[in-house]
Amino acid sequence: MKKIILTGDRPTGRLHVGHYVGSLKERVRLQNSGEYDEIYVMIADAQALTDNADNPEKVRQNILQVALDYLACGIDPAKTHIFIQSMVPELTELSFYYMNLVTVSRLQRNPTVKSEIHMRNFETSIPVGFFCYPISQAADITAFHATTVPAGEDQKPMIEQCCEIVRKFNAVYGDTLTEPEIVLPQNAACLRLPGTDGSAKMSKSLGNCIYLSDEPDEIRTKIMNMYTDPNHLRVSDPGNTKDNPVFIYLTAFCRDEHFERYLPDYANLDELKAHYERGGLGDVKVKKFLNNVLQETLEPIRTRRAELAKDIPAVMETLRAGSEVARQAAEETMRRVKHAMRIDYFG
Repeated sequence: MKKIILTGDRPTGRLHVGHYVGSLKERVRLQNSGEYDEIYVMIADAQALTDNADNPEKVRQNILQVALDYLACGIDPAKTHIFIQSMVPELTELSFYYMNLVTVSRLQRNPTVKSEIHMRNFETSIPVGFFCYPISQAADITAFHATTVPAGEDQKPMIEQCCEIVRKFNAVYGDTLTEPEIVLPQNAACLRLPGTDGSAKMSKSLGNCIYLSDEPDEIRTKIMNMYTDPNHLRVSDPGNTKDNPVFIYLTAFCRDEHFERYLPDYANLDELKAHYERGGLGDVKVKKFLNNVLQETLEPIRTRRAELAKDIPAVMETLRAGSEVARQAAEETMRRVKHAMRIDYFG
């Protein structure tokens, strides 16, 4: 069986460092590993419209922003097909058939759906399209017979529900679809990066993000204003590193060699944490170190992004070519699905 990757993002804004450590970095690693036969990265514009139906221009403009972020991070069109979801209409048809295999109560129990509803204050006024997000995502994954889905921890319930749909479809109609597995970041701190304000999730809608395309001054300002331990009022006070966003970011991004360059008083992060926890280390010093680490990480991404932005037609051609390949793959899956369901009436 082929090893195939499918992953993607909603184009509701530029991508941020949470996307980078949560999924993008892993996608690039897997892409360059040579272990996969096919790789698809989807810009999920149709999904983005489920809670932006009154603002399609926002989605349209951000398709290009997300594409630039992908390419700047190292997603290579020679190895990976980057495509736009709405350019593959078979995904919508597949979602429609899957709806017959999922109950409303099962969708309501999905933890990710519940948290997203709460975050957007939808409650009982949730759009039907958004409510059916897990079904749509299952169609996206299975249309390409994806075996691997690199994603953040918040997507685990989605992949579990996708597997349920695959098993139900295969049980009813015969062995047709492929069950995927999620690949999570190996660093636990990368599973879900908190917002700069201390919120549980870094979110574009909450305005607590550090974007991959942020300028150096913007990055520094956001870091220096980051939430830390509210009980660490004086330098001499013992501090908490476990739930401290600054230290969580350092766990996700810094390496021992960063200490050699920017904070030689410490050999590694464990030493820095120990000092902060026993007291005598101020937040400003730690934030300045985090700023140096993030500036070094994001500078090459930002520089490459600026170069790519000089030739927008080339970026759009990459999306067109990727969408064409993706549609051909989805058409073949749809042919097999219709045959299994016995609705291929004319051959």
